[in-house]
Order: sequence, then C-alpha cells, then structure tokens
Amino acid sequence: MNTPPPPHTAARRLTRVAALASAVCLLVAGCSVLGSAGDGPDPDAAGGPDARMKVALVTHGGKGDAFWDLVRRGAETAAAKDGVELTYASDADPAAQAGLVRDAIRDKVDGIAVTLAKPAAMRGPIAQAKAAGIPVVGLNSGIGAWRPTGLLEYFGMDDSVAGRAVGDRLNASKAKHALCVVHERGNVALEARCAGVKKTFGGDTDNLYVDGTDMHAVTATIASRLRQDSGIDEVVTNGAQFALAAVEAVRQSGSRAQVATFDLNKDLVKAIQDGEVKFAVDQQPYLQGYLAVDALWLYRTNGNVIGGGTAPVLTGPAFVTRYNVSTVARFAIAGTR
Repeated sequence: MNTPPPPHTAARRLTRVAALASAVCLLVAGCSVLGSAGDGPDPDAAGGPDARMKVALVTHGGKGDAFWDLVRRGAETAAAKDGVELTYASDADPAAQAGLVRDAIRDKVDGIAVTLAKPAAMRGPIAQAKAAGIPVVGLNSGIGAWRPTGLLEYFGMDDSVAGRAVGDRLNASKAKHALCVVHERGNVALEARCAGVKKTFGGDTDNLYVDGTDMHAVTATIASRLRQDSGIDEVVTNGAQFALAAVEAVRQSGSRAQVATFDLNKDLVKAIQDGEVKFAVDQQPYLQGYLAVDALWLYRTNGNVIGGGTAPVLTGPAFVTRYNVSTVARFAIAGTR
C-alpha cells in the first residue's frame, strides 16, 4: 500500500514544478526576442488593430509616366486586401532612389518592394535593409540582378526573352530594318529588350536614345531619324506613350514604318484597334505591384516565399494584337492593364 507524502513534501514538489515551468516560459520568450524580424513569419504583422504592417514601394518611375500608375494601383489593391499601410515613392535618378530606400529603412517599415533599373546603386541600401531585418522583394526591372543583390523574391518579365520574341515577330512580318527606341539610357530592362530584338531579328537593328521626360523631343528625334533613313520599316518602343509618339513621328516624317511596342495602356489599345500600332508586349505592371505587396504580407505573416527564393515569378510577355485586343480593352479602360 502506497503512503502519500507528507503535506510539506508535496508542497515543495509543486513549488519546483512551478519554477521549472516559469523557466521554460522565459527561455521560449527569450528565443522569440532573439529572432530577427526577417527570419520568418510575424503573427503581429497580420494587420491587427495595434500592429498594422507597413510596406514601402520604391520605383525608378519618372515624373508623369503613366506606366507607374498601373504598378501603384496594383500595389494599393493588394495593400487594401491585406490591411497593409503602403507608401509609394519614386525617382528616376538612381542615387535619389537609393535615398528613398534608406528613408524607408529609417521609417522602420516591415517590408520594401524595389525596382532595379540601375542595380549597382541599390546594392548598398538593400544590404542595409537586410541588416535591419527588413525583407526586400524586387519587381519590374533587374531580373538578372535580383538574386546577386540579395532580394527575397522577384516579379516581372524576362526582358531578354521578350525582346527575342519581338525579333521573331519582326521576322514573320518580313521586316528589314528596326529602330529600337530607348527612353532611359542605362536602364538594364530597356537595354535587354533591344539586345533581345537584335539577337533574333534577321534584319538590321539600331538603338535610338531619346529623352523620355520630354515627349515633344521624343517625337522630333524619332521623326528626324526616319527622315534620315527611309529604309527603317519598324519602330519598336519601350512604353505605350512612346509608341504613340512614334506613330506621330511616322506621320510627320512621311515614313512607311510600322510601330510596335512594349507595354500597354488604354490609349494604346485604341491605336492597336485602329491599326496604328501592330502589337504591344504586355508585362502586366498592375500584377507586378499587386504581387510584390502581397508577397511581403505572406512572408511576414506566414513565412511564404514565392518561387522558393530561387526562381523569378514571370508576369509576361504576353502579346496584344488587333486579334485579341478586345479581351483586355475593358481592363485597360478601367486602368488595370
């Protein structure tokens, strides 16, 4: 028959158990505190009343470029869905863009989405963000640099692949001489597109550099080049507004060149419908902005890494022609394509 322990002995055992439980709790709490903010899921970033997640979207978009309105609109839609506080900032100057990223770090945001048009300028601030425990994802520009730069994920189009696809289409139309218009010198995405065109196109390909901040100058420069060389039968631009400028340049110069472009907006949809622009390569900028913000929310709240941190998530290229333009027209009019 078992004899129960004396009351004072049982009390001492209960005291030891309680002390052990307290020590375990302290150890667990200590481990939680020691983990960095960027090491994994953060339940407090789920949009609770006292812990709303903050995300900064920093791009190289130039002033007045409607393309970035689409990116921003997608990001804002994701932020509204996820209960995220979103700030948007942009500057075409790479040093100024880097400064905007550093501002976001000082603001202690929970995540940063950034474009890599000039990757070298962004390496320093991205490293600072990572050191501060802030996850950073890339979008739109820099598909060849996102992993070496240390980004968590990337959302965009493979510009070299897209350029080669355009070159194939020019071959199919029996074109002989293409002019590829670059509106921002040194932008890795634009350079990769034109290089891709040149790689697969069987005719001649020349690059024409223009000042993308002055649309009148863009039109005049393209028109001047078309007057100088009547053999140019294709003009390929790197933005919807530049395609429309090229259409006007063709008119002014009396050229018979056709116009094709990367990127899409509602005005370009009409130009495709009217036959003024042969096709557009849609990289879905709205989707890029949406995925970048949503991915940061998923990472901070559930530890998800889209693409596994090793593969980019491609949002293009998709070709929009007069045969399928009606399928995207209503979305373009609504401002999401």
